Amino acid sequence: MAHEALDPSFRDLIDEHAPVLQLGTGFNFTEGPIWHPVEKYLLFSDMPDDKRRRWDGNGVREVMHPSNKGNGMTYDADLNLLVCEHATSSVARFRPDGTREVLTSHYDGRELNSPNDLVVKSDGLIWFSDPTYGRMPVFGVPREVELGFQGVYRIGRNGGEPELMVERYTYTQPNGLCFSPDEKLLYINDTVQANIRVYDVTPDGKLSNERLFASGIQDATRPGVPDGMKCDMHGNVWVTAPAGIWVYNPKGKLIGKVQVPELVANIHWGGDDWRTLFICATHSLYSVRTKVGPRNEPFIKVRAGSSAPAASASSSTSSKPSQPSSAPPPFVASDKLLLHTHRCALIIQDMQNDVVMEGGAFADSGSPAHCRQQNNIEHIRQLAEACRRAGIPVIHVWFIVEPGAPGVTMNCGLFEGLRDAKALVRGTWGVAPVAGLEPQAGDHVVVKSRMSAWEGSNLETVLKATGRDTIIETGAWTNMSIEHTARTGADKGYHMVIPEDGCSTMNADWHNASINYAMQNVARVVKTADVIAAIRS
Repeated sequence: MAHEALDPSFRDLIDEHAPVLQLGTGFNFTEGPIWHPVEKYLLFSDMPDDKRRRWDGNGVREVMHPSNKGNGMTYDADLNLLVCEHATSSVARFRPDGTREVLTSHYDGRELNSPNDLVVKSDGLIWFSDPTYGRMPVFGVPREVELGFQGVYRIGRNGGEPELMVERYTYTQPNGLCFSPDEKLLYINDTVQANIRVYDVTPDGKLSNERLFASGIQDATRPGVPDGMKCDMHGNVWVTAPAGIWVYNPKGKLIGKVQVPELVANIHWGGDDWRTLFICATHSLYSVRTKVGPRNEPFIKVRAGSSAPAASASSSTSSKPSQPSSAPPPFVASDKLLLHTHRCALIIQDMQNDVVMEGGAFADSGSPAHCRQQNNIEHIRQLAEACRRAGIPVIHVWFIVEPGAPGVTMNCGLFEGLRDAKALVRGTWGVAPVAGLEPQAGDHVVVKSRMSAWEGSNLETVLKATGRDTIIETGAWTNMSIEHTARTGADKGYHMVIPEDGCSTMNADWHNASINYAMQNVARVVKTADVIAAIRS
């Protein structure tokens, strides 16, 4: 069964001939797939049969009956299972020991319709849709509705009175919902209206600027409606639709269709590398391999440390000798770092003689002294060895220019200084990697000519080819190349991990300012030893 590429970009997400594999069949109506990131199994619902089932390498087995006709499911950051229950009109939480708690069941003194699908934001708040399907025969328990509208709500991480987040009469039957990778957008579909709306998420967590994202998700000749919906790591929206799954790019353009043999109700990524898309389709459970994974949901992403003030570090390039810092010491997350080695890549950026060594073109900046103060070279060397032993790709990013720096725009002092100092010229000692950090067999080398490792390089090609979405970034300079690369990586949906003592700049003040402010908002800041311990475990 060939999938349909309506735009060439669809082929970057899935192979047109990727087989859709049937993992189990004979069910009544499958829904709500969710992958456990630690124990490596899939849970899914069967509402008409009132059962919850589990799939793993040993096949499918029943794990709960009755299940209150549970529908959509997800995990919170503590791996408690959250379930939309049709029969009880509740959002329920199941602790790992099986304890059930009702998080919410009423709005304004009236019973909710029947919570259908839900998603957890990185702040721990739980958003859910509330159509009336759970008050109908087969999929729920027939009973009169108490509310006069179908809404979308959010509740606190421990439940309570739900907050209505949309206008009361916008939706006929709201169903699937998902956030964009940066959580600045929320998508909500409507099964009856056959469309998807998108909202801006304001800094205080409210919704604004409602607009139509996609419409006409229907086909009179083929069964299928908007139901389950997920956003991938690059911001593309995958939604159930006629004959399978339709994929829209972030601009709302339909770029392709995944063909599935049965009517699809819901989807979710999982598997060891998060590149297996599990598909609940009427009587069966299917899977298909993709080239992308899901957005960074709290239960699967690298967990962030405590937040820091949203300020930006200075990136001045004027020379300043290294001296004792008057800034606060680097803030490093205290909770245990969790890494999946098959998702990680190590970047060693700008660790070249001109940048951090005495005798280099930028030696007068104080960079060599701060590099020694951080013990940067040795920390990176140890980390690179640990990564190679674990099969984690090591990517060296080098700044290289031709003599006279042709092709480098002289639009700011940094690049003018590069040219005037005759720095990082191909073939010179200054452009070579520092001793101890030379590329080894199997390493990758990426060449750039701007601050960010992403700009004008093939870095993302290497990451996609190796299937990596978690970047451990080291090198120089902290408040310039390292910070620029981390910011862009976060914007692109990558998990950024910054070993604080695996980076250096021109002095401790600038290093600490970058680490304590800008980096806290775009990356997980840790120590090199934390990363090595996570890799080994």
